Amino acid sequence: MKGAEAAIHFAAETHVDRSIDAALEFIRTNVSGAQVMLDAARECSLRRYLHISTDEVYGSAVKGSFDEDAPLKPNSPYSASKAGGDLLVRSHRETYGFPAIVIRSSNNYGPYQFPEKVIPLFITNLLEGKKVPLYKDGANIRDWIHVEDNCRAIELVFERGEAGTVYNVGGGSEITNLVLTRKILALMGKDDSMIEYVADRPGHDFRYSIQTERLRRLGFKPKWTFDAGLAETIRWYQTHSDWWKPLKADRYTRK
Repeated sequence: MKGAEAAIHFAAETHVDRSIDAALEFIRTNVSGAQVMLDAARECSLRRYLHISTDEVYGSAVKGSFDEDAPLKPNSPYSASKAGGDLLVRSHRETYGFPAIVIRSSNNYGPYQFPEKVIPLFITNLLEGKKVPLYKDGANIRDWIHVEDNCRAIELVFERGEAGTVYNVGGGSEITNLVLTRKILALMGKDDSMIEYVADRPGHDFRYSIQTERLRRLGFKPKWTFDAGLAETIRWYQTHSDWWKPLKADRYTRK
């Protein structure tokens, strides 16, 4: 990092399912890794530092939506590790006056997403003639943002965000997992017979929902609607099997 003026820390272990079986890997990367990055950033006296986090640190939203001042109540080893990283950033701001910014994004989707994630997993399963594994009854709710919009938001915060501040980044597209599944099925010419309902995972948060007014005050507005983004994402995976097929044999991919 020597000679740098700014840094954005994206690196993380991100898959909740894997964190349940391998929590220590997530602590090493998301907590210890955050500390390593902060130490290096302070040594270089960076003028700008963004730490990329997740809305999952707030826990499950029974009603309403979480703003940036909501308490952190993570329920999975993954979200707990990300909350730990967030708190390290806070400690460096309070202790050293380090001008760090935290960004907490909702669920991303789009091209080049690793096929352990639900949208590319379902798309690629269907392309392979396999069923899609849907947890419980599919009633859990997630907010989706296209990866291009997420990156635009990060760039905006990098340029205009206030040092020492947290910004939520969401797409405003809350839907149940069952509705998501049926959208994918419809776009790929399949029906509900391709759904395989499976046992729920431990500690499965019911709903994620965040307020994004602070980000909107900087001038942010998503460009992608969810339906258009999902259709574009499906087309991408349909034409890039050479990228995702080798990854589906990897040990990280949920069978």
